[in-house]
Amino acid sequence: MANLKEIRNRITSIGSTMQITSAMKMVSAAKLKKAQDAITQMRPYAEKLTELLQSLSATLDGEVGGVYSEQREVSKVLLVVITSNRGLCGGFNSSIIKETTKHIKNYYNGKQVDLLTIGKKGNDILAKKNTVIENNNDIFDELTFENVAVIANKIMDMYAEGDYDKVELIYNRFKNAATQITTVEQFLPIEPMQEGEVASNADYIFEPSKAEIVLELIPKSLKTQLYKALRDSFASEHGARMTAMHKATDNATDLRDELLLTYNKARQAAITNEILEIVGGAEALNN
Repeated sequence: MANLKEIRNRITSIGSTMQITSAMKMVSAAKLKKAQDAITQMRPYAEKLTELLQSLSATLDGEVGGVYSEQREVSKVLLVVITSNRGLCGGFNSSIIKETTKHIKNYYNGKQVDLLTIGKKGNDILAKKNTVIENNNDIFDELTFENVAVIANKIMDMYAEGDYDKVELIYNRFKNAATQITTVEQFLPIEPMQEGEVASNADYIFEPSKAEIVLELIPKSLKTQLYKALRDSFASEHGARMTAMHKATDNATDLRDELLLTYNKARQAAITNEILEIVGGAEALNN
Protein backbone atom coordinates (compact mmCIF):
# COMPACT_ATOMS: atom_id res chain seq x y z
CA MET A 1 0.00 0.00 0.00
CA ALA A 2 1.26 3.49 -0.84
CA ASN A 3 2.32 5.67 2.07
CA LEU A 4 0.15 8.50 3.34
CA LYS A 5 2.13 11.25 1.61
CA GLU A 6 1.78 9.60 -1.81
CA ILE A 7 -1.97 9.17 -1.33
CA ARG A 8 -2.34 12.81 -0.22
CA ASN A 9 -0.45 13.98 -3.31
CA ARG A 10 -2.70 11.91 -5.56
CA ILE A 11 -5.84 13.29 -3.91
CA THR A 12 -4.55 16.85 -4.39
CA SER A 13 -3.69 16.14 -8.03
CA ILE A 14 -7.11 14.64 -8.76
CA GLY A 15 -8.78 17.61 -7.06
CA SER A 16 -6.93 19.97 -9.41
CA THR A 17 -7.96 17.88 -12.41
CA MET A 18 -11.58 18.01 -11.27
CA GLN A 19 -11.47 21.80 -11.13
CA ILE A 20 -10.10 21.95 -14.69
CA THR A 21 -12.59 19.48 -16.18
CA SER A 22 -15.49 21.13 -14.36
CA ALA A 23 -14.47 24.57 -15.66
CA MET A 24 -14.10 23.21 -19.22
CA LYS A 25 -17.54 21.65 -18.96
CA MET A 26 -19.12 24.98 -17.98
CA VAL A 27 -17.28 26.85 -20.76
CA SER A 28 -18.41 24.31 -23.37
CA ALA A 29 -21.98 24.43 -22.03
CA ALA A 30 -22.06 28.21 -22.49
CA LYS A 31 -20.63 27.98 -26.03
CA LEU A 32 -22.94 25.08 -26.88
CA LYS A 33 -26.05 27.13 -26.13
CA LYS A 34 -25.01 29.80 -28.66
CA ALA A 35 -23.87 27.27 -31.28
CA GLN A 36 -27.01 25.17 -30.85
CA ASP A 37 -29.27 28.18 -31.32
CA ALA A 38 -27.36 29.15 -34.47
CA ILE A 39 -27.66 25.73 -36.16
CA THR A 40 -31.26 25.21 -35.04
CA GLN A 41 -32.29 28.51 -36.60
CA MET A 42 -30.28 27.99 -39.77
CA ARG A 43 -31.03 24.34 -40.58
CA PRO A 44 -34.67 24.84 -41.80
CA TYR A 45 -33.56 27.66 -44.13
CA ALA A 46 -30.66 25.64 -45.58
CA GLU A 47 -32.77 22.51 -46.09
CA LYS A 48 -35.62 24.46 -47.71
CA LEU A 49 -33.19 26.27 -50.01
CA THR A 50 -31.68 22.97 -51.14
CA GLU A 51 -35.13 21.44 -51.61
CA LEU A 52 -36.27 24.41 -53.69
CA LEU A 53 -33.16 24.24 -55.86
CA GLN A 54 -33.54 20.50 -56.45
CA SER A 55 -37.24 20.87 -57.21
CA LEU A 56 -36.67 23.66 -59.73
CA SER A 57 -33.72 21.89 -61.36
CA ALA A 58 -35.75 18.72 -61.81
CA THR A 59 -38.40 20.60 -63.82
CA LEU A 60 -35.86 22.22 -66.16
CA ASP A 61 -33.51 21.06 -68.86
CA GLY A 62 -30.32 19.54 -67.43
CA GLU A 63 -28.24 22.25 -69.12
CA VAL A 64 -29.79 24.97 -66.96
CA GLY A 65 -27.99 23.85 -63.80
CA GLY A 66 -24.68 24.57 -65.47
CA VAL A 67 -21.41 22.93 -64.60
CA TYR A 68 -22.39 22.37 -60.95
CA SER A 69 -25.12 19.93 -61.98
CA GLU A 70 -23.00 18.07 -64.51
CA GLN A 71 -22.79 14.34 -63.76
CA ARG A 72 -19.35 12.98 -64.68
CA GLU A 73 -17.59 9.66 -64.50
CA VAL A 74 -15.91 9.72 -61.12
CA SER A 75 -12.14 9.34 -61.21
CA LYS A 76 -11.00 12.28 -59.06
CA VAL A 77 -12.68 12.94 -55.71
CA LEU A 78 -12.31 15.73 -53.16
CA LEU A 79 -13.37 15.04 -49.57
CA VAL A 80 -13.92 18.06 -47.31
CA VAL A 81 -13.20 16.68 -43.83
CA ILE A 82 -14.38 18.80 -40.88
CA THR A 83 -12.90 18.20 -37.41
CA SER A 84 -11.87 20.49 -34.54
CA ASN A 85 -8.71 22.37 -33.65
CA ARG A 86 -8.65 21.08 -30.07
CA GLY A 87 -9.07 17.73 -28.39
CA LEU A 88 -10.64 16.67 -25.08
CA CYS A 89 -13.98 16.08 -26.82
CA GLY A 90 -14.37 12.31 -26.60
CA GLY A 91 -14.67 10.46 -29.89
CA PHE A 92 -15.65 13.56 -31.88
CA ASN A 93 -12.51 13.69 -34.04
CA SER A 94 -11.70 9.98 -34.12
CA SER A 95 -15.15 9.15 -35.54
CA ILE A 96 -14.56 11.51 -38.49
CA ILE A 97 -11.06 10.16 -39.11
CA LYS A 98 -12.30 6.56 -39.05
CA GLU A 99 -15.24 7.36 -41.32
CA THR A 100 -12.97 9.14 -43.81
CA THR A 101 -10.55 6.21 -43.95
CA LYS A 102 -13.38 3.69 -44.30
CA HIS A 103 -15.17 5.79 -46.94
CA ILE A 104 -12.06 6.03 -49.12
CA LYS A 105 -11.42 2.29 -48.85
CA ASN A 106 -15.02 1.21 -49.51
CA TYR A 107 -16.01 3.60 -52.31
CA TYR A 108 -12.91 5.10 -53.92
CA ASN A 109 -10.30 2.38 -53.78
CA GLY A 110 -8.00 2.87 -56.76
CA LYS A 111 -9.27 6.38 -57.54
CA GLN A 112 -7.54 9.69 -56.92
CA VAL A 113 -8.83 11.02 -53.58
CA ASP A 114 -7.62 14.35 -52.19
CA LEU A 115 -8.63 15.94 -48.91
CA LEU A 116 -9.43 19.50 -47.95
CA THR A 117 -9.30 19.53 -44.16
CA ILE A 118 -10.95 22.00 -41.83
CA GLY A 119 -9.64 21.55 -38.31
CA LYS A 120 -6.17 20.78 -36.96
CA LYS A 121 -6.91 17.40 -35.35
CA GLY A 122 -8.13 15.72 -38.51
CA ASN A 123 -5.35 17.22 -40.61
CA ASP A 124 -2.60 16.00 -38.25
CA ILE A 125 -3.71 12.37 -38.62
CA LEU A 126 -5.06 12.21 -42.17
CA ALA A 127 -2.12 14.05 -43.75
CA LYS A 128 0.18 11.15 -42.84
CA LYS A 129 -1.43 8.74 -45.32
CA ASN A 130 -3.49 10.98 -47.64
CA THR A 131 -2.97 13.94 -49.95
CA VAL A 132 -4.22 17.14 -48.29
CA ILE A 133 -4.43 19.99 -50.79
CA GLU A 134 -5.39 22.63 -48.24
CA ASN A 135 -5.97 22.96 -44.51
CA ASN A 136 -8.16 25.64 -42.94
CA ASN A 137 -7.61 25.82 -39.19
CA ASP A 138 -8.48 29.46 -38.66
CA ILE A 139 -12.09 29.32 -39.86
CA PHE A 140 -13.39 28.46 -36.38
CA ASP A 141 -11.79 31.60 -34.92
CA GLU A 142 -14.41 33.64 -36.77
CA LEU A 143 -17.09 31.35 -38.18
CA THR A 144 -19.07 33.66 -40.44
CA PHE A 145 -20.87 33.09 -43.73
CA GLU A 146 -18.47 35.45 -45.51
CA ASN A 147 -15.39 33.48 -44.41
CA VAL A 148 -16.98 30.15 -45.29
CA ALA A 149 -18.01 31.51 -48.70
CA VAL A 150 -14.32 31.99 -49.57
CA ILE A 151 -13.65 28.26 -49.04
CA ALA A 152 -16.84 27.31 -50.88
CA ASN A 153 -15.81 29.44 -53.88
CA LYS A 154 -12.43 27.65 -54.05
CA ILE A 155 -14.13 24.26 -54.05
CA MET A 156 -16.66 25.35 -56.68
CA ASP A 157 -13.88 26.72 -58.91
CA MET A 158 -11.88 23.47 -58.68
CA TYR A 159 -14.96 21.46 -59.63
CA ALA A 160 -15.87 23.84 -62.48
CA GLU A 161 -12.34 23.62 -63.89
CA GLY A 162 -12.50 19.83 -63.91
CA ASP A 163 -9.96 19.22 -61.14
CA TYR A 164 -12.47 16.91 -59.44
CA ASP A 165 -15.49 14.93 -60.58
CA LYS A 166 -17.15 14.71 -57.17
CA VAL A 167 -16.96 16.61 -53.87
CA GLU A 168 -18.29 15.28 -50.55
CA LEU A 169 -18.48 16.68 -47.02
CA ILE A 170 -17.67 14.53 -43.98
CA TYR A 171 -18.67 16.03 -40.64
CA ASN A 172 -20.52 15.47 -37.38
CA ARG A 173 -24.17 16.46 -37.55
CA PHE A 174 -25.51 17.89 -34.30
CA LYS A 175 -28.44 16.03 -32.73
CA ASN A 176 -28.10 16.90 -29.06
CA ALA A 177 -25.35 17.50 -26.50
CA ALA A 178 -24.71 13.78 -26.08
CA THR A 179 -25.23 12.61 -29.68
CA GLN A 180 -23.40 13.56 -32.87
CA ILE A 181 -24.14 11.78 -36.15
CA THR A 182 -21.19 11.18 -38.48
CA THR A 183 -22.45 12.30 -41.89
CA VAL A 184 -21.19 11.94 -45.47
CA GLU A 185 -22.98 14.44 -47.70
CA GLN A 186 -22.58 15.10 -51.43
CA PHE A 187 -21.60 18.68 -52.18
CA LEU A 188 -20.97 18.57 -55.93
CA PRO A 189 -22.43 17.80 -58.37
CA ILE A 190 -25.86 18.92 -57.18
CA GLU A 191 -28.09 15.89 -56.78
CA PRO A 192 -31.36 16.28 -58.72
CA MET A 193 -34.58 15.45 -56.94
CA GLN A 194 -36.14 12.15 -57.99
CA GLU A 195 -39.24 12.33 -60.17
CA GLY A 196 -41.52 11.01 -57.46
CA GLU A 197 -40.23 13.65 -55.01
CA VAL A 198 -40.73 16.67 -57.25
CA ALA A 199 -43.28 18.97 -55.71
CA SER A 200 -45.96 20.55 -57.87
CA ASN A 201 -45.14 24.15 -58.79
CA ALA A 202 -48.53 24.93 -60.30
CA ASP A 203 -49.41 27.43 -57.56
CA TYR A 204 -46.19 29.42 -57.90
CA ILE A 205 -45.43 32.34 -60.17
CA PHE A 206 -41.70 32.72 -60.80
CA GLU A 207 -40.18 36.11 -61.49
CA PRO A 208 -37.71 36.14 -63.15
CA SER A 209 -37.80 32.80 -64.96
CA LYS A 210 -37.10 29.44 -63.32
CA ALA A 211 -33.79 29.15 -65.15
CA GLU A 212 -32.55 32.52 -63.88
CA ILE A 213 -33.61 31.66 -60.33
CA VAL A 214 -31.76 28.33 -60.45
CA LEU A 215 -28.55 29.94 -61.72
CA GLU A 216 -28.78 32.53 -58.93
CA LEU A 217 -29.58 29.98 -56.24
CA ILE A 218 -26.86 27.44 -57.02
CA PRO A 219 -23.83 29.38 -55.64
CA LYS A 220 -25.82 30.62 -52.65
CA SER A 221 -27.16 27.15 -51.90
CA LEU A 222 -23.68 25.57 -52.03
CA LYS A 223 -22.19 28.22 -49.74
CA THR A 224 -25.08 27.77 -47.33
CA GLN A 225 -24.66 23.99 -47.39
CA LEU A 226 -20.98 24.25 -46.40
CA TYR A 227 -21.76 26.88 -43.75
CA LYS A 228 -24.45 24.62 -42.28
CA ALA A 229 -22.01 21.69 -42.13
CA LEU A 230 -19.46 23.83 -40.28
CA ARG A 231 -22.11 25.12 -37.89
CA ASP A 232 -23.27 21.54 -37.26
CA SER A 233 -19.69 20.46 -36.56
CA PHE A 234 -19.06 23.46 -34.30
CA ALA A 235 -22.12 22.72 -32.16
CA SER A 236 -21.28 19.01 -32.11
CA GLU A 237 -17.76 19.74 -30.89
CA HIS A 238 -18.96 21.70 -27.87
CA GLY A 239 -21.63 19.12 -27.12
CA ALA A 240 -19.04 16.33 -27.26
CA ARG A 241 -16.58 18.28 -25.11
CA MET A 242 -19.22 19.14 -22.52
CA THR A 243 -20.24 15.46 -22.29
CA ALA A 244 -16.61 14.28 -22.13
CA MET A 245 -15.71 16.76 -19.39
CA HIS A 246 -18.84 15.83 -17.43
CA LYS A 247 -17.82 12.16 -17.51
CA ALA A 248 -14.22 13.05 -16.65
CA THR A 249 -15.38 15.06 -13.62
CA ASP A 250 -17.59 12.19 -12.45
CA ASN A 251 -14.75 9.67 -12.87
CA ALA A 252 -12.35 11.95 -11.00
CA THR A 253 -14.88 12.30 -8.19
CA ASP A 254 -15.21 8.52 -7.88
CA LEU A 255 -11.42 8.07 -7.91
CA ARG A 256 -10.96 10.78 -5.28
CA ASP A 257 -13.56 9.13 -3.03
CA GLU A 258 -11.77 5.77 -3.35
CA LEU A 259 -8.44 7.38 -2.52
CA LEU A 260 -9.94 9.16 0.50
CA LEU A 261 -11.21 5.81 1.77
CA THR A 262 -7.79 4.24 1.19
CA TYR A 263 -6.12 7.21 2.91
CA ASN A 264 -8.38 6.97 5.95
CA LYS A 265 -7.78 3.23 6.21
CA ALA A 266 -4.01 3.72 5.96
CA ARG A 267 -4.07 6.51 8.54
CA GLN A 268 -6.17 4.41 10.90
CA ALA A 269 -3.76 1.50 10.48
CA ALA A 270 -0.80 3.80 11.23
CA ILE A 271 -2.51 5.14 14.35
CA THR A 272 -3.32 1.60 15.52
CA ASN A 273 0.31 0.55 15.03
CA GLU A 274 1.52 3.54 17.05
CA ILE A 275 -0.87 2.70 19.88
CA LEU A 276 0.29 -0.91 19.87
CA GLU A 277 3.92 0.23 20.01
CA ILE A 278 3.19 2.55 22.94
CA VAL A 279 1.29 -0.16 24.83
CA GLY A 280 4.04 -2.69 24.10
CA GLY A 281 6.70 -0.25 25.35
CA ALA A 282 4.76 0.51 28.53
CA GLU A 283 4.37 -3.18 29.31
CA ALA A 284 8.08 -3.76 28.71
CA LEU A 285 8.94 -0.97 31.21
CA ASN A 286 6.55 -2.43 33.82
CA ASN A 287 8.13 -5.85 33.47
